[in-house]
Amino acid sequence: MHVTHLGHSCLLIEIAERRILIDPGAFSTQWHDERDLDAILITHQHPDHVDPDRIVDLARANPRAEVWAEGGAAGLVRDLGAEVGELDGEVRIGEVTVTAIGEQHALIHEDIPRIGNRGVRLAADGEPVLFHPGDALDGEPGEIDILAVPLNAPWQRSREMTAFLRRLAAPVAIPIHDALLSATGRGLYLKQAGDLGSPDTEIRDLAGAGATSFTA
Repeated sequence: MHVTHLGHSCLLIEIAERRILIDPGAFSTQWHDERDLDAILITHQHPDHVDPDRIVDLARANPRAEVWAEGGAAGLVRDLGAEVGELDGEVRIGEVTVTAIGEQHALIHEDIPRIGNRGVRLAADGEPVLFHPGDALDGEPGEIDILAVPLNAPWQRSREMTAFLRRLAAPVAIPIHDALLSATGRGLYLKQAGDLGSPDTEIRDLAGAGATSFTA
């Protein structure tokens, strides 16, 4: 498996000879020129996870890519003119099994209605298992090797981030959801993740690192 952090919550996962892009949102531009994709996965409809101004162009530039999205996001993408399937249960992309995890976006504020959210668990024989939670910390993905962990969000306190790391205790965690942080603030959150998260978890910061290899 190769994992590339393309900014904020967007990850490119190269697994079992498939190229799968997760959450191409408006808080990043690094994914705009991605080609030869096999699938695009969208955890929910917020624009930092799916850019409504560019998602159709991305789908057209990757004609073989299947687009799978949480129900509300699927409706949005269909309205824009792209073909999309609803992300629910299990989806097979070649030899990769994508399992939708969870139901709702984390609470932002009592005055803001909650929307749907589907974390995604990616698994294939001989490959590490990766879980991207979208915008929720209550998903139960089972045994995993790599956790994409949101560093900072309007819906998340730092102690919730470290508790998430402790609860899932994956061997490796990749920080995501970081676009609202300054360089100084990002360093602080990374330190908290390492010092206060799970002692069994290695924090691997992939920002700017390009494609990084992981083995099962």
